[in-house]
Amino acid sequence: MNEFDQFVKHRLKDKYYIRYADDFVIFYQDRNYLCTVYQYIVHFLQTKLKLEIHPDKVFIKTLSSGLDFLGWVHFPTHRVLRTVTKRRMLKKVSTCQVDTLPPITASYIGMLKWGNTQKLWEKIQNYQHFGV
Repeated sequence: MNEFDQFVKHRLKDKYYIRYADDFVIFYQDRNYLCTVYQYIVHFLQTKLKLEIHPDKVFIKTLSSGLDFLGWVHFPTHRVLRTVTKRRMLKKVSTCQVDTLPPITASYIGMLKWGNTQKLWEKIQNYQHFGV
């Protein structure tokens, strides 16, 4: 995917491009520009890398509605954990054995430090300390 990264950064000159594995995001204030860039990207991926973008997984929307990316919903000023991720996390913590609890909660607490998750962090800490 390095070839794709170079294409987006140097040929399209997009400053606000983020990629993780096969997921990527491009930020820009003009919807028409993003629609045009999308066409260039589809063409590049098909012709150079023989890859397809699933049409149901392309979203062009405002930042104020939040961007669902890598388990978080990102906003201009903060990020929150995706609701499904939060539910899965709490279910796993509440149903796991006491001896496996510390490594699981430590992993989740490490993840939670990256967003606005104070209340969820406290719930998981309570499971870790009290088995609540």
